[in-house]
Amino acid sequence: MATEAKYSIVREVGRGSYGVVYEAIVNQTRSKVAVKRMHCNVPENVELALQEFWALQSIQRQHENVIQLEECILQNGQVFQPISHRYRKSDSHLLLIETCLKGRRCMDPKSACFLWFVMEFCDGGNMNEYLLSRSPDAQLNNSFMRQLSSAVAFLHRNQIVHRDLKSDNILISHRRGSPIVKVADFGLSKVCQGKGNVNQHRFSSACGSNFYMAPEVWEGHYTAKADIFALGIIFWAMVERITFRDGDTEKELLGTYICQGKELIPLGEALLENPNMKLQIPLKNKKSMPDDLCKLLHDMLAFNPKERLDAFQLEVRIRQISY
Repeated sequence: MATEAKYSIVREVGRGSYGVVYEAIVNQTRSKVAVKRMHCNVPENVELALQEFWALQSIQRQHENVIQLEECILQNGQVFQPISHRYRKSDSHLLLIETCLKGRRCMDPKSACFLWFVMEFCDGGNMNEYLLSRSPDAQLNNSFMRQLSSAVAFLHRNQIVHRDLKSDNILISHRRGSPIVKVADFGLSKVCQGKGNVNQHRFSSACGSNFYMAPEVWEGHYTAKADIFALGIIFWAMVERITFRDGDTEKELLGTYICQGKELIPLGEALLENPNMKLQIPLKNKKSMPDDLCKLLHDMLAFNPKERLDAFQLEVRIRQISY
C-alpha cells in the first residue's frame, strides 16, 4: 500500500458504496490489521471519509468496544502521506479538502485520491453474521447488550453521535477468548463541538439505515437519543432473533419492524405515522425475556425522545436487568 511496503494486502473482506475493506499484514510485526480504502473522487465520499477520521481521532482514550484507528494515510496518485493524530482539526480539514476536492491531480484518473484507514482486525466478522450462525444464547445476548451500552455511552461522553448503528456495523473480536463487540463504521457520525451534554445538540440531516432510524430522524430533527433507538432495535432483534430480508442484497438482517399486509415497515416510520402504537414486546415468545428487559426496550424505543433513555441512563439500567 505504501512506498515502504509497510502493509501487505491479504484479501478483500467487504465492499460497499463507501469503499473496500481488506485484511492486511503489518510486514514488520506480521500482525493483522483491517484496512479500509475510501475513494475521495467526489465531495460526498470525502465527507464520509472526513467524518470517520474526525470521530476516531477525536477519542482521547480508547474503549475496548470501539474500533481502534491505528493510522490514516492520504494517497494522492503514487504519493502516500500519513495524517498524524497531532494535526489540529482545522489543519487536517484544509489539507484533505484542498487535496481531495480542489487538487487538479484528483481529476486525473491516473492520479487517484484515496484515504486508507488502518484499524484493528476483528476475526469474528460482523455481529449480524455472528449471531445468525449460532443458536440463541441469553448469556451472550446479555454480554453484547452490556458491551454495546458501554460503547455508546463512551462515544456520547466524547461528544460523538454514531447515527448509523446496526448489526452490520458492529464487529466481533476473539482476541481474549470470549467475543468482544466493536462499534465500527463512523462515516455518518458527528463530532459535536463543546463540552456540554451531547443530547443538547440537534441534527437535521436524516441519515442511517431505514430499519434502525428513530421516528424523529425520519422528520429531520433529532439528537443523540436516535442512537438509543437504534440500539433498542438491535437488542430486541438480537434477543428474539427477528430478521428481515434486505431489499437490495436479499441478505438476512437482524432488525424489528411492523407488518402491514406483506409489506415490512421500519419501526421508526410506523411510530411516526401512529405515535400511540403499542409495541408488542416480546413479539414471539413471552418466555424469551423477563419483564424488566421488556420495560427497558420500551424505554429505549419511546416515540418521544424526551421519554427515551439516554446513553448514560441505559448504561446503568442494562446492568440491573435480570436477563
